[in-house]
Formats: sequence, structure tokens, C-alpha cells
Amino acid sequence: MKEQEMNLNIRYDAPDEVWDKVPVIYAQLNGWLGYGLGGDHGEKGIPYWFSFNEDEKHISASVEPGGLQFVGLMDTEEWDIWVKAIKEIATKELGYKVGEIELGEVDF
Repeated sequence: MKEQEMNLNIRYDAPDEVWDKVPVIYAQLNGWLGYGLGGDHGEKGIPYWFSFNEDEKHISASVEPGGLQFVGLMDTEEWDIWVKAIKEIATKELGYKVGEIELGEVDF
């Protein structure tokens, strides 16, 4: 397993109608566990998949200035499958192409 990371073009300043759909996206993904400890501004906490223990296979997400960031510890092949799934589900749910700006998949 290795450390993984990506930033999706779901911006911190997106309107409520976008952020209201994000938990629906999370719940459709393989390994969804729910919200762990943490979170600011009255948020539920940090979303986790596979394990709340960051020393084990896991994925977590946080809202950052550059977009919705996902970090994890898992095999690259499995990570790639999971990333493809979230991009497809988020694109369908949000109604715009969701991808990684750094990879040139989308613009801001």
C-alpha cells in the first residue's frame, strides 16, 4: 500500500445545492463508513472510507482552497478504481464534469 492523494474541482465556495449532494455521493462509494472525528465550523467531521484508522487501508476527505481533497493509504490499482467511481458518480449527481484540475481533466 502507498499514500494516495487527489483534489477534485468541488470548490470550498460552491453553493449549498452542490454541498448538499456531497453526502449522497459519499454514500454511493465503496467502503463508505461515515464521519469520524474532526471538522470545523459545525461540520459533522471527516468522511472516511474503509477504516477510521489512518495506519490501515483508508480514504478520507477534506475541503481545501484548491477543491475537495482525498487522501488515503491503499494499493494504486484499487485507488484508481475508486477514483474513477467518485468522478463518475459526482459528475452524475452534480451535473457538471468532476475531475482533477492538476491532471487537466477540468478547469476551475
